Amino acid sequence: MSESTVRQNYAAQTQEKSYFDGGLFQYIGWSILGGLVTICTLGICYPWAITMILGWKTRHTVINGRRLQFTGSAVELFGNWIKWWFLCLITLGIYSFWLFIAMEKWKTKHTSFAN
Repeated sequence: MSESTVRQNYAAQTQEKSYFDGGLFQYIGWSILGGLVTICTLGICYPWAITMILGWKTRHTVINGRRLQFTGSAVELFGNWIKWWFLCLITLGIYSFWLFIAMEKWKTKHTSFAN
């Protein structure tokens, strides 16, 4: 494949639109549902609420014409959540500085382009 063909393919791909097609009322609904589940379970199902909202966000995100998908599960996040909070506890809160990064890595690991 010649360099000019590669450039043309790249130019065609970058001209694809990136957008978010979710609505405000959908977001409010999912957020209220996640909040209610979290409150009713005294925080135990918070990972479920997070994965539910992340799934909604990624299903409505298109990058360069390709829709995203989120493959993370609440059970997996719950296991990580327990591990992360245990690390915060035994390090007297020092690990909490890395919690945001750990969560971002987990979200990124489970986000991909839909086929």
